[in-house]
Amino acid sequence: MLYAKFTHIIGHIIRTKDAIERGNVVVNGKAVPTNYCVKNGEVISHTLHRHEPPVTGQDIGTVHEDDDMIVIDKPAGVPVHPAGRYNYNSVIEIMRAERGYQWNPLPCNRLDRLTSGVMFIGKNPKAAEKISMQIQDRTVKKEYVARVIGEFPEGDIVCEQPVMQISPKLGLNRARASGKDAKTVFKRLAYYPPSRAEQERKVEQMDLRSEREKARDLGMEWKAKEGHSIVRCRPVTGRTHQLRVHLQYLGHPISNDPIYCNQRVFGPHLAAGDDKSDDDEDIITRLSKMGKDEVAEAMAYHDEMMEEYNKKKAEKLTGALCDVCDTPLYSDPGVHELGIYLHAKRYACSEGTWSYESPLPEWALPPPGMSGPMETTEETDPLEVVEKHGEDQVASAATENTHLEPSKSLWTMPGN
Repeated sequence: MLYAKFTHIIGHIIRTKDAIERGNVVVNGKAVPTNYCVKNGEVISHTLHRHEPPVTGQDIGTVHEDDDMIVIDKPAGVPVHPAGRYNYNSVIEIMRAERGYQWNPLPCNRLDRLTSGVMFIGKNPKAAEKISMQIQDRTVKKEYVARVIGEFPEGDIVCEQPVMQISPKLGLNRARASGKDAKTVFKRLAYYPPSRAEQERKVEQMDLRSEREKARDLGMEWKAKEGHSIVRCRPVTGRTHQLRVHLQYLGHPISNDPIYCNQRVFGPHLAAGDDKSDDDEDIITRLSKMGKDEVAEAMAYHDEMMEEYNKKKAEKLTGALCDVCDTPLYSDPGVHELGIYLHAKRYACSEGTWSYESPLPEWALPPPGMSGPMETTEETDPLEVVEKHGEDQVASAATENTHLEPSKSLWTMPGN
């Protein structure tokens, strides 16, 4: 313990000496030698050098504002809190820059960096605590919208697969029978098959494949899932990455998810229907390379509509070091890496006293030349499905005079 403390002190002295010699530490705005004696009243300034990944230039939208809180529409790709490599490029720091650094924004709910949508920002601790407690007590109904691969089943789809955290460091979670209870109800809002031009390009590309590529593609089940679906998602529980994991388990992952729709991490089946495999260590090893040795390439990057330029323009370690601080340098992320197709659409109080909703994001609207929903409607609202499902089971059990069985999904994986 003493050795560790001594090593830490020596390292701090070396870094301080280096900062003074570089001119990053100045006295009264002027560089001084390392043996300079500071006099009473003199001002010491230290200029820090740091690297921060870029984020989207999209503004933070305002859904509602009053004296106690601001309901924002968070852009995808922007983290909420300063963390890791992100500091000023975070919701908290951006809002402080816009409204004054004397203000301290207080986030009341959590959204992943890659997710967009409704967030509550408290203006004072009392208001922030009130909203936070409502969300923690599950008295707030949450609805998300996602864009997934293939034709998602119609009807009300309830997924009750438990979710387990596999790697906190990598933020990896998987469907596991031994995980924490998790429940989500899904309902398809729209399905958009590939356009004729996309189909023609796909046929042309398939004809140009080598025999080796044809054999490889036979094992890629996702290649048979054409088009995409817009799905409304109602999480009943709030596990980390719950929606992303459940959609992956159902065989319809979010189409540009760099983790759960990444065949180089999960293989050609993309872990559809898998809650028992023991390949967690292999998954962790492959995922740890993404964004460092390899580009974190989601399956959607194979989409024919994606320009070749965007496929190559992606964030990863370049192998170069900063001339000033020797920090390993990353390439800039491509536009397609700044977010995923998952949007927090609506938060509503279960007692009906308030409801806040953001518009459908552009990626959820009908593609050019196609017709489809431009907004969600009550007819496609899955918010009451879980409650109704439970009530039906109670009624059925009472009629048959039998014990109530555990809740069952309204849809199961084919073959199960």
